[in-house]
Amino acid sequence: MASAAEQMASNLSWAAFGKATELKQRILYTIGLLIIYRLGTYIPVPGIDGAALRDFMEQAGAGIGGILSMFTGGALSRMGIFALGIMPYISASIIIQLVGSMYEPWKNLKKEG
Repeated sequence: MASAAEQMASNLSWAAFGKATELKQRILYTIGLLIIYRLGTYIPVPGIDGAALRDFMEQAGAGIGGILSMFTGGALSRMGIFALGIMPYISASIIIQLVGSMYEPWKNLKKEG
């Protein structure tokens, strides 16, 4: 007698998966984003001395620096652009809003919509 898992596996077919075009598109999109993210962790942030950062991370490797590097997959020790997270976007958004309330041409653009 076959188990429930074996019965369910026998009912599945690759032909049914081939018809699920939306599922395939979502899977490929997710894989593409993961590839872009992994490549972005190897692009260094301009203005950061890589050798000094490596020395610092070796010294702080046993402490909080090692934990942070573990959570970022090593992107923090390489200081890749994706290690910065969302903070540059939020900071730029705040600055643009502040300048938009003081700079006259931007005020007019804000009023126009």
